[in-house]
Amino acid sequence: MNIVAIYKRFPTEDSCLAHIENVRWKGQPRCPYCGSDRITPIRSEQRHHCNACNTTFSATVNTIFHHTHLQLQKWFLAISLILNAKKGLSSRQIARDLQVNKNTAWYMGIRIRRAMADAKERELLTGLVEMDETYIGGKPRRDGPPRKRGRGTPKIPVVGMVERGGRLHA
Repeated sequence: MNIVAIYKRFPTEDSCLAHIENVRWKGQPRCPYCGSDRITPIRSEQRHHCNACNTTFSATVNTIFHHTHLQLQKWFLAISLILNAKKGLSSRQIARDLQVNKNTAWYMGIRIRRAMADAKERELLTGLVEMDETYIGGKPRRDGPPRKRGRGTPKIPVVGMVERGGRLHA
């Protein structure tokens, strides 16, 4: 998504928080500290209260947004900027684009990049990735018209990717 799409989809802080809650809990909040589902919402503070361990928490606990006072919309825009940058993005550029301090932009960039590299948070391949493709199907019959090669063929394309010394995806 580009910046305009992010801004249209998440125009307010509430919409950003609702999206995080939906992605994280799918409508059924759970306590990040004890795992209980005995939760009471505190709507005035946009937090939840756990009746099992008697703590309050928000949807940002144990995420890259935890313990920051920056608006979630700026976080979403920073994620979009970093993902869409072709050759990377400096913290000074993030600071100029989001109108934040350079140290804040550096902190945001570090957290976003760390979350992108965290193996348990994603299923993508990392490091050196080798890939190859082939088309599965028999040879064309001699009596029929000549068949196209490559993308125009009716054969089924198969792509395999392997992380060096790691996982395989097909």
